[in-house]
Amino acid sequence: MICPEYLTRGLEEVYNRIRYSRMQDIPMLNQVLEVQAVDFQLWGERCCGVLITPWFMNLVLLPNEGDEWGELQLGSKQLHRFPSGPYEFVLGEEEGVGRYLSCSLFSPMFDFADQETAVAAAEAVMRGVMDEQNRDAISTREGEIARAWKEEPESADDPTNSEEAEPLTLTERMEKPISRRDLLRGSFLGDNGQ
Repeated sequence: MICPEYLTRGLEEVYNRIRYSRMQDIPMLNQVLEVQAVDFQLWGERCCGVLITPWFMNLVLLPNEGDEWGELQLGSKQLHRFPSGPYEFVLGEEEGVGRYLSCSLFSPMFDFADQETAVAAAEAVMRGVMDEQNRDAISTREGEIARAWKEEPESADDPTNSEEAEPLTLTERMEKPISRRDLLRGSFLGDNGQ
């Protein structure tokens, strides 16, 4: 079952306004990308999907009517469990959307050569998040993301360490379970994002 169209359409409208107002002159925009809500579906009582913008890609949880997380402080973190495991979300709020939870996947977005590649990555993320075979393989904890972006070495006792795999085609990469390293570094897209 998919989420109500007004929720995803509203999310896209709000972030398009942000793109052409607050983000207008920010150099971290990948100008070939557009705002797009990808694969939003009902998960429990909430809508879950991936939001692509020219400056980030986030896993997003939108509340059902009446569930606005009003008692929570903006910027607070929550863990939500999916078939592949727990994910850390941050509470945000935008006029026109209200309160929502987001889990950072990619930022900035310069590794994506075009919208098609970004959408393929978002679809792969949703498949990976909803696949229990990826349990213990995917993590979106803030500290791990920060280490991955800075390319800091992982500790020897980190269960995510694994041997580097041989290069695969995009089709092969999209069909295999997503490892934590692949998800965080975007390496399931290839070295140049294709």
